[in-house]
Amino acid sequence: MPRLALYALTVCLLAVAAAVVSFVQGSWLGIVWVLLAGLSSNMCWYYAKREKIRRSVTG
Repeated sequence: MPRLALYALTVCLLAVAAAVVSFVQGSWLGIVWVLLAGLSSNMCWYYAKREKIRRSVTG
């Protein structure tokens, strides 16, 4: 897995953990963390897919 995909996955996991903590504490700030988790998840899939396509094209 490419480095940028791993970074995005790490951000996604940390954002999910932060969202859980925020909601457990009763804060609505967790919504922002959920949105960040969704964005970073999409970035992870994009970079992973781009690397897979690059490898299939180059052989």
